[in-house]
Amino acid sequence: MGSKIIYGKLIDSKGRCVHYGTELDIIANRCSKCNKFYACYKCHDECENHKFEPVQKEEKDSVMCGVCKKTFSYSEYSNFCFCPSCKSNFNPRCALHKAIYSK
Repeated sequence: MGSKIIYGKLIDSKGRCVHYGTELDIIANRCSKCNKFYACYKCHDECENHKFEPVQKEEKDSVMCGVCKKTFSYSEYSNFCFCPSCKSNFNPRCALHKAIYSK
């Protein structure tokens, strides 16, 4: 994917948003319909005219670290506790939304 922009109702440059704003909430997920990276599905659904559509687990460049902008497949990301590129910690509770972001 080309763009490394994180969309949504952001509160900082690392992809934290008004819905999920802890130190660990630095992941952006790509919607398979519009191909934009959003801070969260809630931001996406509030800003777009369609619902967030999940990506295939193995699809490249579907998840992005908000700190260093490194991208991963959802499957790769699911195996990480932190970004292998910049070492920033990821929120383990994001796994609760797995079904929203990947299929």
